[in-house]
Amino acid sequence: MKCALVIPSWVPEDIFSSKTAASQINYWQPLGTLYVASSLMKAGHDVRFLNGAFMKHEEILNQVKQHQPDVIGIYSTTFGWKKAVFTAAEIRKSEVRSQKSEVKNNAFIIVGGPYPIAMQEKCLEDSTDIDAVVTGEGEITVVEMLKRLSKGKSLEGVEGIVFRDNGKIIKNAPRPLITNVDALPFPARELLGDVDSYIPPPATYKRKPVAVIMTARGCTRRCIFCFQIDKERALGIRYRSVENVMQEIELCLKQGYREIKFIDDTFAADYDRAMKITEEIRRRKLDFTWFASACVNQVDYPLLKAFKDAGCWAILFGAESGVQKNLNAIRKGITIEQTRKAVRAAKKAGLTVYTPFLFGIPGQTFEDGLETIRFACELDPDIANFHALTPFPGTELYDNLEKYGTMSGDWYDFTYQGAAFIPHTMTREEISQLRQIAFKKFYLRPHVILRRMLGLRSIHDMKAAVKGFRSLFWLWTRDDLFRKGSRKA
Repeated sequence: MKCALVIPSWVPEDIFSSKTAASQINYWQPLGTLYVASSLMKAGHDVRFLNGAFMKHEEILNQVKQHQPDVIGIYSTTFGWKKAVFTAAEIRKSEVRSQKSEVKNNAFIIVGGPYPIAMQEKCLEDSTDIDAVVTGEGEITVVEMLKRLSKGKSLEGVEGIVFRDNGKIIKNAPRPLITNVDALPFPARELLGDVDSYIPPPATYKRKPVAVIMTARGCTRRCIFCFQIDKERALGIRYRSVENVMQEIELCLKQGYREIKFIDDTFAADYDRAMKITEEIRRRKLDFTWFASACVNQVDYPLLKAFKDAGCWAILFGAESGVQKNLNAIRKGITIEQTRKAVRAAKKAGLTVYTPFLFGIPGQTFEDGLETIRFACELDPDIANFHALTPFPGTELYDNLEKYGTMSGDWYDFTYQGAAFIPHTMTREEISQLRQIAFKKFYLRPHVILRRMLGLRSIHDMKAAVKGFRSLFWLWTRDDLFRKGSRKA
């Protein structure tokens, strides 16, 4: 069958303030969509990928009309749900126009991604233009769906979907999570087109093009803001074998990638396995730079030094807060001292250190927020970010909202930029004010500015620095930059 996998059209200003978008904008390779694409291609289907990050809405509609797919899969995050519904509706309108011209029409429209997985049948209630929702991992589910559709058979019994049948919404049993992740074909990166366009934010990569790899699925931690398909963490972490990971790394290098971002929830969850991956990279003499995330209580100096020796240049630690009771409230499972120790070890190993922090934590006060800012300055990582805690559907925070605080009714706030969640102990204005104070206090310290200037080694570094300083200028001059309604200001 002919398939089109679509990410609805969007622009950076949908997420970030126009004043700071240049230093924040990023275009990640959409691994989930690419995994589904490779599974469909392996099954013999003709697949097109239409990425609205680089295509206007009208271009997507024109491509769909030209390709005339039998099945259209639309990806959606929480903040992107309105755009997904709009895209489905516009495709249907286009089909009605095509009917009059006697052109093939009536594609079967499926939605998947974090928001559909969390909301399931509500997605079909929101839009009559959508035919089915994938409620879990899509690789096996979508292939089975297309097999049924190609034979004109009912979707009843296909695990992992909610679908519409003669106007009635039918919810099938959930599909068990994939345990043998080595069996999945590698993401279909050949569908991306210009791979140089897919880049993380400025100053968060050393080389281009950048590939994204996930070496494991799932997490055993229970942070209240984290979305996991396996809510009960029953299967724990489903690891790919070291050899399978190395095969994908080598394939990416053959495809021309020069840097890799490992986006596991924590790359060091299995200490020995992480060490083996670094040993294999060195043994095979693979030339690439890389970046990973890790939990502060799962690393030590020997592992971080091994990362560095194997080409890792940066590590991200989810510090989240400088107040222990705030860490406990979000069930982070770490201590302040563990964060200090991990950051010191990473610096000693020669790694660039990134630490995100959160404002709007349940029970957090304005004074707690100020202490977190002080702690961030004490840690002195190379890069710190300060987000608003976001209650994404499907998380513990969202499911028990009344216990923790209140929520914005605007899905466009669900980007870590808008304060989508307000704890009982703070106000929206206080969260915005804390973010403003944090960026100013952290980045306008003289030694931070000097360190940034002395670290410039290339044209790429200089461009990233210019974008960063422009953002700091707006942070300094605009007190409302993070407030609701200022996104496109």
